[in-house]
Amino acid sequence: MPHVLIPIPCKPWMLNGLSERLIVSHYENEYGTAVRCLNAIQEALATIDFEAAPSYQLRAMKQEELAALGSVVLHELYFGALGGDGGVVFTGSGPGTKIGEVVSAALEEQFGSVAAWRREFVALAHALVGGPGWVVLCYARGERRLYNQIAFDHSHAMIDAVPLLAIDMYEHAYHIDFGANASAYIDAFMRNIDWSVVSDRLVAARGDSVPAQASQRRDDSVPSVSVEELAAERARGERIQVLDARPKHYFSRGSDMMEGATWRDPDRVDEWSGELSPDAPIVVYCAYGYSVGCDLTARLRERGFDAKYVRGGLAAWYAAGGQRALKR
Repeated sequence: MPHVLIPIPCKPWMLNGLSERLIVSHYENEYGTAVRCLNAIQEALATIDFEAAPSYQLRAMKQEELAALGSVVLHELYFGALGGDGGVVFTGSGPGTKIGEVVSAALEEQFGSVAAWRREFVALAHALVGGPGWVVLCYARGERRLYNQIAFDHSHAMIDAVPLLAIDMYEHAYHIDFGANASAYIDAFMRNIDWSVVSDRLVAARGDSVPAQASQRRDDSVPSVSVEELAAERARGERIQVLDARPKHYFSRGSDMMEGATWRDPDRVDEWSGELSPDAPIVVYCAYGYSVGCDLTARLRERGFDAKYVRGGLAAWYAAGGQRALKR
């Protein structure tokens, strides 16, 4: 089974000091490329005769698979822990999510204090400036303790350890906003950590209990489709009405849209819904697959249309390699 691209977990327009442009570019280009690369490698591996293939070929392909898989997982950890609720994490550090008791107690036990952990984690991030890699806070299940580690080339990881938090120190993670000022990027990342996500990951790693979801990003009662499923349906030539439902003020800022889509103002559905064909299914996308696409899909279904929204929205479509077209 190919790896399915996840919708962007954070809300890019709500981060403090990390621009929407930076986050979306990182997600679409770096994460999306990693997912496509991983799937291509695994598809190629599925065709190999392992008994007949030369050793150098097997070594090279499995090394590439490991690096691609590491990149996918680390990027999903990275985006999944961005958010925050406006609480103060560290004195003088600005807004971010308050560290809950589960994580703070674990950090204090291992590092002496939360501040001591932060100093080490940030120092390791600074140590990677000019050389690519990741800094990862992980939980070693055998020792039942926390470690900060550096991961090079996406593929260096502790055995039997669960990653809880990762900062991407490759230049693509910050150069759009910060240029060579990696220190400002590191500070901004620390302000935007959603510690409830880190807490859930730690609880799950320790096996204490099944963590509750920090939040529901979508209404599961509204039917949806993944970008991979949509691409497959379009490749089969199925008749689909694709609607771009980005709000007018947002749509006007961009120059492109999904190929074959038609933009419709989500605030004026009563004016244009009669133009839709009742005989063909409708697929609705917004920027990232949050409330706009879900809400418009629900309203169309109330009017009797067979409508679904695209999980992850336009950003996920581009990350998966979907074609874009100039706005019409």
